[in-house]
Amino acid sequence: MSRILIRGGLVITAAEEMLADVLIEDQQIVALAASDSAAAAGWQAESVIDATGRYVLPGGVDAHTHMELPFGGTFASDTFETGTRAAAWGGTTTIIDFAVQPVGGSLREGLDAWHAKAQGNCAVDYGFHTIVSDVNEAVLKEMDLLVGTGESTSFKLFMAYPGVFYSDDGRILRAMQRGAANGGLIMMHAENGIAIDVLVEQALAAGHTDPRYHGEVRRELLEAEATHRAIKLAQVAGSPLYVVHVSAASALAELATARDQGLPVFGETCPQYLFLSTDDLAAPGFEGAKYVCSTPLRPREHQAELWKGLRTNDLQVVSTDHCPFCFTGQKDLGRGDFSKIPNGLPGVENRMDLLHQAVVEGRISRRRWIEIACATPARMFGLYPRKGTIAPGADADVVIYDPAARQTVSAATHHMNVDYSAYEGRELTGRVETVLSRGSVLLDDGRWLGHAGHGVFLPRATCQYL
Repeated sequence: MSRILIRGGLVITAAEEMLADVLIEDQQIVALAASDSAAAAGWQAESVIDATGRYVLPGGVDAHTHMELPFGGTFASDTFETGTRAAAWGGTTTIIDFAVQPVGGSLREGLDAWHAKAQGNCAVDYGFHTIVSDVNEAVLKEMDLLVGTGESTSFKLFMAYPGVFYSDDGRILRAMQRGAANGGLIMMHAENGIAIDVLVEQALAAGHTDPRYHGEVRRELLEAEATHRAIKLAQVAGSPLYVVHVSAASALAELATARDQGLPVFGETCPQYLFLSTDDLAAPGFEGAKYVCSTPLRPREHQAELWKGLRTNDLQVVSTDHCPFCFTGQKDLGRGDFSKIPNGLPGVENRMDLLHQAVVEGRISRRRWIEIACATPARMFGLYPRKGTIAPGADADVVIYDPAARQTVSAATHHMNVDYSAYEGRELTGRVETVLSRGSVLLDDGRWLGHAGHGVFLPRATCQYL
């Protein structure tokens, strides 16, 4: 039995902050006690980590990533190996990725394909949501089975991307009804894809081909309309609903109204919507292609509403929607036609640091930082208290964080397998110093000690907010 003792740090969870020592045996946290207590004074361990002047945090849980996702004739540039290593460098020790059902195929086929990509390659622990591309009776029965075994307890549908991932309202309703019955959580990409395709066609016909038009055709009102419609369909079905990557103030208002009515409706936003805007999308030349993602970046004034939504709990989770494509060789597939630019941004390595910057700037509290980045995603997707907190019995996923360190974000120093940073040159206060995953030290003061294959697949319970 190996023991690690973390001494003298400020332990921060969603519930409390305390100067405490943390005792780890093998893969689990076994005890927690005030640093000046008699109990802590008697602890012995083979390895002692001095966390004086540091924060001791639960490892981050990123509930929305897309490693190796096929999209637009190419693939997301991070593999499960490179993407999970980058996640660990940024203080994230659990990801939940999306297994894609092939149209005409089964959910099982999609999961098998994603297991094959991930198994033996991940540096941190991982789970899978399932993207439902083709709702039929056999697929509905598969949903029951997957929830029952815990292999996948959340299912994503798309109101966008006709001909690729799109589901009409009837299929969405059927999936929601099944989720209401079996306890699975329905996740929704809420944009009116049918209307967006009309606007794309009209923009291209008018010669509007630059990256900035990606944001202009994916109108805010079409996100709000789809969000409203998804909420009403969920209400008809008696189903909970989790709306992914909320970017627009008007879509957030729909969620807030539903939650005020007591409906089991939840919302996620992402760092790109909190820190970037259409100003980036309109960068000169083709540079704006770096910022093409869906839902799209919005005008800067939306940021204040999203931060407010995080403070009022109308938004509960910040995930990354990490789906990187290199600027050279991938994003430039859309030169001369913005609709062919692969949709997605890198960010799995930046999330914890960007949110700490929000703490420094007074936008959120330290405990809210941990709540939206660790505890709530773990609870939302059936992993708490194994993940998302520092408590006896939890996995020893622990981050030692230096709140005073300074860093400059850059593609020259990041570990994601992509040739640019969406946050290039941004000065941040705070940096991950040491990362443990199930008691194994993956990162220590700039030295990578982890390895592919350490991460294990996580079966999950159903949403713990229901």
